[in-house]
Order: sequence, then C-alpha cells, then structure tokens
Amino acid sequence: MTRELVFVGTGGVLLAADRWDPPEGTESSGTVLLLHGGGQTRHSWRKTGRALARAGWTAYALDARGHGDSGWAPDGDYSMDALVADLEAVVTALDVRPVLVGASLGGTTALLAEGEHRGFSRGIVLVDVTPRIEPEGVAEIMAFMRSGMGGFATLDEAADAVAAYNPHRPRPTSTDGLRKNLRLREGRWYWHWDPRFLDGRDEPSRERLDDDHRAERARRAAAQVTVPTLLVRGVQSRVVSEESAAELRALIPHAEQIDVSGAGHMVAGDDNDVFSVGLERFLTDRVVGQPSGRTR
Repeated sequence: MTRELVFVGTGGVLLAADRWDPPEGTESSGTVLLLHGGGQTRHSWRKTGRALARAGWTAYALDARGHGDSGWAPDGDYSMDALVADLEAVVTALDVRPVLVGASLGGTTALLAEGEHRGFSRGIVLVDVTPRIEPEGVAEIMAFMRSGMGGFATLDEAADAVAAYNPHRPRPTSTDGLRKNLRLREGRWYWHWDPRFLDGRDEPSRERLDDDHRAERARRAAAQVTVPTLLVRGVQSRVVSEESAAELRALIPHAEQIDVSGAGHMVAGDDNDVFSVGLERFLTDRVVGQPSGRTR
C-alpha cells in the first residue's frame, strides 16, 4: 500500500513523497530514500519502492522541488545547493540515516549530501551518474526536455517523444502511466516540472561552467565518502562512460559497480527487475548491519 505524505524543504517549499512499508508484522531493515532524475517524478520509482517494501525495507520516493506534486521554488532556485538543502530537511524530518538511491540529478544530490556531511546516510546508490558525465549524453537529455516545452496534443504524442529518446526500450502498449508525469492545461499535455528548471542551460558558456563546477564539487565529495557505495551503470548509457565509472571507483575505492546490459541512462525503468535484484543484494550484503542511527 502506498502512503502519500509531504515534507517541508528549504525556504518552505513543500515536497511530495510516497511511502511503502514492509508487510505487517515484518521488522523493517531500515529506510531507503529514492531520488529521481531531472524532469522525472517520484512515480519513476514506484516498482522499486514496492519491491523494497516486500524485501523488508521502508521506502520513500520524493518529488524534487519544481517536479511532480512538489512546490515550485518561488525564486526559481533549482541549484544543487537548494536540492541538497531539501534532502537535508527531509532526512532531518525522518530522524534516521537512510540509504540514498539517486538517479542522475538525484544521484548527484545524494553524493554531495553524503560527501559534504560525512555519515549523513547509511549508504548511497548512484544510478547512472558519476562526477564526470559525458557532454553528448547531457545534451541529449537537455534537448529532450526542451522539446516538450510546448506541450503535446495527445498522450500518444508524448509517448512517441519518449520512444524516440529511448529507442531501445519497448514502447508501452498503454499511455496511462504518462498521466502521472504530465498535466493537461488548455488542451495540451505538459511535463509536470517547472520550466525555470532549465533557465540558462541552453547558454553553452554558462552550461559548460556549471558542469565544470558541479563535476569538481562532486569529485571532492566523492573523495570523502566512506559509507557503502554502489554505482549502477546502464551499458547503453551515453551519460556515464567506462572512463567515468573508473574515475568514480578511484575516488571511492570501496565502491561496487553493476553494469546493466539492456539499459541506457534510465536504468531503473529500462530493466527494473535487474536493477531491483542488484539493489536488494547490495542492501543485504553491504548495508544490513550498518548502524541506522539518528540524524545529528
């Protein structure tokens, strides 16, 4: 059963979340906090959240500010500082050290939070994200996000856009799942995130400087990580290369890596069963037995 709840992020921005609990009478092994990628929503984690609950974990999936059912930042602040501060506020409210599982932008948020506040979490799982990310893959993501700024006439049109971006993923026979990620306004369907999230990202000089700053900050954070760490890489990803993964392992020598052969950047959605099995094995082998503690 899914429970909906709301956290208060930095600056009072309301953050929507879902929660899944282990079966009644089962003691929880701990808490897992699932963080989606840019332009996605918490619903991208629903299968993973349910699987974690069945495996005995309490799982939360959070809508980042400006995404899904969470509030939009009044000042348009979607910086890494704001996202990390939101994560800190949520973990403080939970009053327990969770395992952080983050895809893409959510993974960077998790890495910065743990690396800059050592012991913040029980472990981190980075889903197709490393400090160094390939510019061609990032450009493809930005192009896909910008392509939907004008909305879609139908859900089928939106599904066609997703299929074009993820040609290796089978196109769903039903478009009902898209309804959670789109909103109907004035006769057109729009992705459910604040357009200001992309402000300035189509200026090449600014984007390059932002990426360099983010990458160096992420490298410094990674070098400070001591908790169990797992990198899940989609073999067909154009965002994380073998060289990027090797750099992460050099920065975090104890990090483990899983390569998912049939997946691209959207690993959890591309091959959810393989991802979930690998995640559960990591939690059982590396995290169970680690103290959950309370937030400081």
